[in-house]
Amino acid sequence: MDDAGVVLLGQAEGLPAGVRLALVLTVDFFPPVVEDPYFYGAIAAANSLSDVYAMGGRPLSALTLASLPKDFPAEWVEEIHRGGFDKIHEAGASIAGGHTVQGQIQFGFSVTGIVDPDRMTANSGARVGDVLYLTKPLGMGTMTTAAKKGAIGWAELRPAAEQMATLNDRACAAMVAAGARACTDVTGFGLVGHGRNIAAASGVTLRIESARVPLFGDVLELSRRGLNSGGAKRGRTTLATEVSVAGGLDEARTSLLFDAETSGGLLIAIPAGKAALLERELAARDQLVAPIGELLPHSGVHVELR
Repeated sequence: MDDAGVVLLGQAEGLPAGVRLALVLTVDFFPPVVEDPYFYGAIAAANSLSDVYAMGGRPLSALTLASLPKDFPAEWVEEIHRGGFDKIHEAGASIAGGHTVQGQIQFGFSVTGIVDPDRMTANSGARVGDVLYLTKPLGMGTMTTAAKKGAIGWAELRPAAEQMATLNDRACAAMVAAGARACTDVTGFGLVGHGRNIAAASGVTLRIESARVPLFGDVLELSRRGLNSGGAKRGRTTLATEVSVAGGLDEARTSLLFDAETSGGLLIAIPAGKAALLERELAARDQLVAPIGELLPHSGVHVELR
């Protein structure tokens, strides 16, 4: 299953003969991951837009989805929307409407984008011999969990909030320019879970070199203190038969590979012969350059952690 729905347009929709274009359709909303209302809205928007970027697309418009308590402070409502709208506009998309209901706090967007079908980066596009790149360091699930438990304060969490609110637009542009053929964004299923989706769709095995995976700030120490989100344990349990974990790996680091992310980076699979070009394209856009593994013939599991 891909990160977003894709609808191919043609002459029946009014396009000239020979023109290939597709709509990318996605929706995402969630409860607050940080206490700052502006950052909450911005993160929700960045996360919603990310699925379009994971397909190699460009966002066009967004519909707001909000569930808010009846007695929610008006200034908080304004800040949540302002954060979200700022990110939608940063992406070059338009707010086309939305819907609000009373209830527990949830916020996000339904996003429509476009993509060239011939350059689309689907989960099924990975091939044996491809190289894997990750464009944001891991650790958002652990950072937000640590903050909720009072282990860190806003000063420590704010840099993580800034990362979560950062769009994947430049990473997307880099991979499209380099000719990548498969990609996913790393969100609620964690690095391993989303990597598993690429492997399953493409009929390959992802080998991830754990020591090469970039981690955020001091998140490894937080993981050693057991401050991972619930997603880390669920991922280990759910994917037990689909993932092999080499002996001797650092347990705290391994937990971070399974842990849930919010608005994480892109996980890109690209032919080895184009890897140097991808690195140049990423560096030119001030994006993280982090090769973390390779794609192998299917070995009986979808992901190998080494």
